[in-house]
Amino acid sequence: MSKANITIVPLSDIEAGQEADAFALLCEKELLHTKDGKPFFKTVFRDAVREIPCVPVWSDAVLFEDCRNNWIPGEFYKIRALMRSTPQYGLQLEIHRIRPIMDADRQDGFDPNQCRPSSRFSPEAMYEELLAIAKTHIGKGKLLNLITRIFKENRSAILETAAARHHHHTFAGGLLEHTLSVAKIAVFLADHYMQTYPKPTIPFSKPLVVAGAILHDIGKIRELRFDAVTSHHTVEGELIGHALLGRDLVRDHAAEVDLEREIRLHLEHIIISHQRFADWGAPKPPMSLEAVLVHSADSCDALFGSYLNVMLEDVSPGAMTSAKNRLGYALFRGGS
Repeated sequence: MSKANITIVPLSDIEAGQEADAFALLCEKELLHTKDGKPFFKTVFRDAVREIPCVPVWSDAVLFEDCRNNWIPGEFYKIRALMRSTPQYGLQLEIHRIRPIMDADRQDGFDPNQCRPSSRFSPEAMYEELLAIAKTHIGKGKLLNLITRIFKENRSAILETAAARHHHHTFAGGLLEHTLSVAKIAVFLADHYMQTYPKPTIPFSKPLVVAGAILHDIGKIRELRFDAVTSHHTVEGELIGHALLGRDLVRDHAAEVDLEREIRLHLEHIIISHQRFADWGAPKPPMSLEAVLVHSADSCDALFGSYLNVMLEDVSPGAMTSAKNRLGYALFRGGS
């Protein structure tokens, strides 16, 4: 294929049998050996949508030395590759040319956020929408002041942080995308039960449900750090965990806005119990109506996100995904 006929396309849009130029993030490079000792590099490139493994770079290949010395995981590259497809290995990139990204590539459409896992939605827009939900459903007062203060003082981290390392919303802006979804689900659930039981025997606070939904994962801004490839636990994330880190963050800011003790205590409980089970990281199970609604909203969105990730990343043919995924079983994605 002549150079004139090769166009720049998103990595995930390259079809089987097509050769194309693409901007991509090298997310994995590992030196391995065959049984008889022949070395080769296993490499994986990705864009915002999908990871695609490469044909092994063998020791006698033209690109082997370049791969060993110059290909750096976490760096962006312009590649020319042929998308191969085989029954045994599925889709694989056969790299023909590769070089690091240059400033001039931005004129051809290079954008780091299109080459790394990141939210499909604007983090700034999600940030503002969450604050709008707080104003609408919590109303003026100390509880709203608490949320506003936490968001303003931690804006950069909130815009960037992922929601998890492996299972769901594992990308830049993932925490905001997940939290916004959980908040919307929580509003729906609170409205539903308030309409179903308009005069409950047990007092029920919609503002606490919404506040708990917005702040349930706030500790992840201290638990996780997102680099170009993936999320990593901080030391305090490993030692303490996001539930207690979030509780501490809320407790510190609650003192600054003089939040009532009873409301603060209930909000802390919602945060530390949102995962429900001890082996999921919850020090306590949900013990109030508000806490169980936040847990349910969080669980719904996290599980949906996990299923969606598996379906988007899987490249096996047919109606079912491969069972070799983070869930441990195949998923049905439609068809027959």
